[in-house]
Amino acid sequence: MATPEQWLAKLPRLNVYKAKGVPAPHKPLLLLVLLELAEQGQLPNEMLPLTPELSFRFFTYWNIVAHRQTQPPNVRLPFHHLEYDGFWSARTEDGDASTDSGQTQNAQLTSGFVACANDPAWRDKARRILIAKYFEPAERAALYTLVGIPVPRDDEIVRDANYKSPEQAREQGREGRFRLTVVAAYNYTCALTRYRLTTIGAGSIVDAAHIHQFADSRNNDSRNGLALCKNAHWLFDHGLWTLSDNYTVLVAAGRFAEHSPNQKSLGDFHGQRIHLPADHSLWPNPVHLAWHRKKKFQGA
Repeated sequence: MATPEQWLAKLPRLNVYKAKGVPAPHKPLLLLVLLELAEQGQLPNEMLPLTPELSFRFFTYWNIVAHRQTQPPNVRLPFHHLEYDGFWSARTEDGDASTDSGQTQNAQLTSGFVACANDPAWRDKARRILIAKYFEPAERAALYTLVGIPVPRDDEIVRDANYKSPEQAREQGREGRFRLTVVAAYNYTCALTRYRLTTIGAGSIVDAAHIHQFADSRNNDSRNGLALCKNAHWLFDHGLWTLSDNYTVLVAAGRFAEHSPNQKSLGDFHGQRIHLPADHSLWPNPVHLAWHRKKKFQGA
């Protein structure tokens, strides 16, 4: 179950449509409405119906952003699509899963979100994040007043708009350490091609690539990494090559077509040993290599 900080971290990362770089206000406005319902003790614990009363609240908030909208508001859109941000599940009138905004009549609320919305301190932070992230300065002033929050200082607005949970901040630091350790360990050189190019303006051409993909492993240990140039990284992530336990290249022969008249082709690397760090303790862990061969590699 997500923690209150993780629920807060979802708010500045809503999947919103951006026309000319300006985020659509539908989802953040509807969330502000639900926070108001929670403040008034009217937010259900489980099933929230789409009612004329809910629409009235949404349209009242909408008046603040109406000046930048060419189409009338449609509350059904955020009521349905906030499902994909994890706040609830869209349901039909009969309570079945809904796949169409026109059929969505109920929202089965996620219990963790309801618990957070009912907490005054969390609710205050959530409002500040939503208003700071998705609205223009004049709209912010109106919304702060509407929800009863004193207008924050400019630096506080910037901080709210870029909110990261403590875990996100720590993860960002771990990711930075992973990149620094892995790329430096390989002497800024691609483990596959041995290509090395560095500049003052951009640093190194190589990436710190995860062997066991981070989305699955959440593992930023340096032995789960390889320094790879852009092409080699893409080919590795797509399983067109991998490594044996003795660090020789295995190519997924027959799974791709290539033409490389001016450089070495991927197929030519098959059976060759990669460039490895001078420090043996930073060599790739065979456990991670085994995962990549089993889960990603397209060859036999």
